[in-house]
Amino acid sequence: MRRPDPTLLDIPDFSLVVLIGATGSGKSTFASRWFAPTEIISSDHCRGLVCDDENDQTISGDAFDLVKAIAEKRLKNRRLAVIDATNVRGSERKAWIELARRWHALPVAIVIDPGLDICIERNKLRPDRQFGPGVPQRMISEIRKGQRHLPEEGFRQVWKLSSQEAVDAATIMRKPLWTDRRADTGPFDIIGDVHGCADELRALMEKLGYGIEGEGDGITITAPEGRKLVFVGDLVDRGPKTPEVLRIVIAACEAGIALVTQGNHDRKLSRWMAGRKVQVNHGLQDSIEQLSAEPPAFMARVKAFMDDLRSHYWLDGGRLAVAHAGLKEEMIGRGSPAVREFALYGETTGETDEFGLPVRLDWASAYRGKTAVIYGHTPVPEADWLNNTLCTDTGCVFGGKLTALRWPEREIVSVPAQAVHCEPARLLAAIAGEASAQSAADHLLDYADVSGRRWIDTTIMRRIAVAEENAAAALEVMSRFALAPQWLAYLPPTMSPVETSHENGWLERPEEAFAFYRERGQPTLVLEEKHMGSRAVIALCRDDAVARRRFGTVGQETGAIWTRTGRAFFPERATTEALLERIRIAADKAGLWEELATDWLILDAEIMPWSAKASSLIEQQYEPVGISAQAGLNAALDAAERLVARGVEAPGLRDRLATRAGKAARYARAWAPYVWPVGGIDDLRVAPFHLLASEGAVHFDRDHLWHLGLARRLAETSEKALAATTMRTLDLADEHACRDAVAWWEKLTAGGGEGMVVKPLAFAPRGERGLIQPALKVRGSEYLRIIYGPEYDLPENLIRLRSRGLGGKRSLALREFALGHEALTRFVARAPLRKVHECVFAVLALESEPIDPRL
Repeated sequence: MRRPDPTLLDIPDFSLVVLIGATGSGKSTFASRWFAPTEIISSDHCRGLVCDDENDQTISGDAFDLVKAIAEKRLKNRRLAVIDATNVRGSERKAWIELARRWHALPVAIVIDPGLDICIERNKLRPDRQFGPGVPQRMISEIRKGQRHLPEEGFRQVWKLSSQEAVDAATIMRKPLWTDRRADTGPFDIIGDVHGCADELRALMEKLGYGIEGEGDGITITAPEGRKLVFVGDLVDRGPKTPEVLRIVIAACEAGIALVTQGNHDRKLSRWMAGRKVQVNHGLQDSIEQLSAEPPAFMARVKAFMDDLRSHYWLDGGRLAVAHAGLKEEMIGRGSPAVREFALYGETTGETDEFGLPVRLDWASAYRGKTAVIYGHTPVPEADWLNNTLCTDTGCVFGGKLTALRWPEREIVSVPAQAVHCEPARLLAAIAGEASAQSAADHLLDYADVSGRRWIDTTIMRRIAVAEENAAAALEVMSRFALAPQWLAYLPPTMSPVETSHENGWLERPEEAFAFYRERGQPTLVLEEKHMGSRAVIALCRDDAVARRRFGTVGQETGAIWTRTGRAFFPERATTEALLERIRIAADKAGLWEELATDWLILDAEIMPWSAKASSLIEQQYEPVGISAQAGLNAALDAAERLVARGVEAPGLRDRLATRAGKAARYARAWAPYVWPVGGIDDLRVAPFHLLASEGAVHFDRDHLWHLGLARRLAETSEKALAATTMRTLDLADEHACRDAVAWWEKLTAGGGEGMVVKPLAFAPRGERGLIQPALKVRGSEYLRIIYGPEYDLPENLIRLRSRGLGGKRSLALREFALGHEALTRFVARAPLRKVHECVFAVLALESEPIDPRL
């Protein structure tokens, strides 16, 4: 674009602005007047950064390397950049054109030419530029000779300020690119390739709630609840009623309730209407014949409409993009010939397949953007999300369906084709047998998606950081020991112990837990018996077909059971399947599938006995330590008795040794209530206590009574495999009830129980400062003897243990809880497995933080 002496320069708000002017022309002054300091990249300033002298021409090469580097980083991040340099010759400007094309930015040239006399006078006033009139004269001559070729060089806009008056009068106005509609937040109904299927389009729009009145050029369209239509392109060709489709869509656009992106078929028809030479194939002849009967006025209306179609639209605050054939992340909201070509055709290898169709590169499988990209172009049997992209072309013209996506609801709405209007080169039925695109892409996980220092945004907490060294530790565990990654939608969080008790002889007591939640405004608590088992996550499917469809597994697996570190709970697959079958039968009898409208469940549970997984720990650590400690202390006690018999004074020695021997004996027996022989599946007990997720729902919004109620129903319908969790509720305002709850805990632990878990009634409790600890464990004295050693409750040891710091453990518990919720939220929303694993991997990474494992 060229305008002599303009006063209004309306430039794209994302562009590479190249200032062109001789020394002394006032480029830097003009730039500082209209652009922010961060937007201006000055060659003089970069010389100063390189060598402390802005006028040292000997290091211009290094200085311009720096200019290019800064400009590239700004364009990469979709920021306007202004090149403040003389840029006199075409060879100097070529690099800026290439840089703009690389990042799909529009190159804009602003020529500042106030006249030779002004340049000379200004240079005289600067002691660092006493090089005479010859330099600006040569520069101006070079600029004037080359400025008519600026459009040919690749500049999309050329503005010439040919006098000082023009420079002073100039005003710069920034305008969003035509494709930038981020301010339009919808809601939207995005419709796939119509291809002349007017009857199906009417049916789909009516199903979406749009009103269509009148016929012919008198059609009027009304939208429900302020919604707006977005068409992904290919309105024309192949189908029986292209003119009617165009009338409906044009009427919607004129009513301000529709946007349309250009499809490759639309572009070809537009070129034909403009008299350009095109190949009449792939359904174009159908459109030509149908339009030939239309009046000239309608044809003119269609031509103007088709000429005005955009390559793509960037919508809803940047959360949504719509393009006919899709877009790579670095192309969204940008403008270049490459962007338009990709939006029209996608990416191909240049080869053709056995059906004579182009072989397309699978850009969507590599997509990692936060913006959802909705597209069409290549028909698929079902609209299926892949890496935050969705193809809505479900082959209506080929006898499939016409599909729309409701945004932001992410609801897919379709109507069946009324006929096979065009025989496809490749049958949709042949495609239908293939695995979903997301499942296929998820078979290959990339460590780069979870490695390094990461910041993960969670729904119920702040952004959570994961250190690089912790991620490396998680990789070691995950790569060597984890079960099939498709199952790992969740890892349970750690749990913090209660505040340390100051009552004589005790390390943990319930009163501290009650006080903790009372201070944080939680009026009602749920107290659960803490099972001395092993934590397990259970993914349960109704059958193996559900497992393959929903979890992307292969083979005959109907679910999985895994530990807190993602390892298979049982080494034998047969044991896992047998236990899953018993839980499945219980779910059938309890009616959970129908009640929750799901065919899969994810449960949080304890599996008992402890020896089912920890027999080696008992045999190799707890039992030998207890036996050897008791034997050693008994020998010491015998020696003390002999000393006393010989008349050697040892005040209190026998009593101290007797006390310690008794504690060692108690340690040796402490683990006994938690183990029993396991000869087979009949000896196992599963105690579920959370129903974490099912189809379409993450159940963190349900209180603990709901979760425990479902768990109790499962246990009641199970003949043997499932166990209920003993629990009670507590009103913290009732002092008598609090004393009774303490007595219950004392009785529970005195009888060999591990202790209890204290939780607010809400599953994810919140206070004035955000998320509160979701649970605190209060362990009994004998269980703590296993954890801390035989003599932990000696007065001198309790003094030391009371200084244990809980801050790190509390922080860890909250972060892991938030990450677990985020992982399930993403899984339920059918996010790519890498996005789910980002959170699961982070939980495992956090577990490597240096926190006392006994807490």
